[in-house]
Amino acid sequence: MELWVAIQALILGIVEGLTEFLPISSTGHQIIVADLIGFDGARAKAFNIIIQLGAILAVMWEFRRKIFAVVVGLPRERQAQNFTRNLLIAFFPAVILGLAFADLIEQWLFNPITVASALVIGGVVMLWAEKRQHAIAAETVDDMSWQQALKVGCAQCLALIPGTSRSASTIIGGLVFGLSRKAATEFSFFLAMPTMVGAAVYSGYKHRALFDNGSDLPVFALGFVASFVFAMLSVRALLRFIATHSYAVFAWYRIAFGLLILATWQLGMIDWSTAQG
Repeated sequence: MELWVAIQALILGIVEGLTEFLPISSTGHQIIVADLIGFDGARAKAFNIIIQLGAILAVMWEFRRKIFAVVVGLPRERQAQNFTRNLLIAFFPAVILGLAFADLIEQWLFNPITVASALVIGGVVMLWAEKRQHAIAAETVDDMSWQQALKVGCAQCLALIPGTSRSASTIIGGLVFGLSRKAATEFSFFLAMPTMVGAAVYSGYKHRALFDNGSDLPVFALGFVASFVFAMLSVRALLRFIATHSYAVFAWYRIAFGLLILATWQLGMIDWSTAQG
């Protein structure tokens, strides 16, 4: 494995791990960073699938006790059954729209200008959602109704636009639809599990020919480990942070980062308009 390729894999694995569960768009950061360091082509598509699996494995490990309790209690406990029902209800809207429009979205919207615009718009929406008065109807994920789950699932569909952020759309959707900040954040994590695994399986099957090159295995392994480690650190840090803070800091980061990309494009410093993720 070449040194520069190893550095690229490490950078992108870290970026994926740090951003996947923060409301700042991991896909958007991947598109921009990958373009800056010149990591693209067939290897990049396969690599992104692998590092996303690393991130989702981290959050599954972090919430392993809750997952185990739900699996064990599913046959007889109403709480476990309701939680599973809500997760499935929230999962399907993005699946339906994703299967219908994923290829068109990837063809037309996977570029830094779309990402930057979505970062700014999403940041403004986050500030609005945080400043509005919260009427909490569900303190924990186990208190959620199926109607709230469906609304959060519909909000997740916005994340099909790169730069919007799956975490941001589900967390802010949860806040708007009556979830506490802790419940919205945790449900976003749980909803990520079937959503990301499903997306990875679909992408892996569609691009299965890209995994024939065994020489890429060390690159994939390095990115996977980096993504797993930094995703776990990110999830733990976020749960501690939201216990005493709002999401406003992430909103301002999105706005500043998006405006920086747009400014460098408008000033001709970087030709983002022709870059592809």
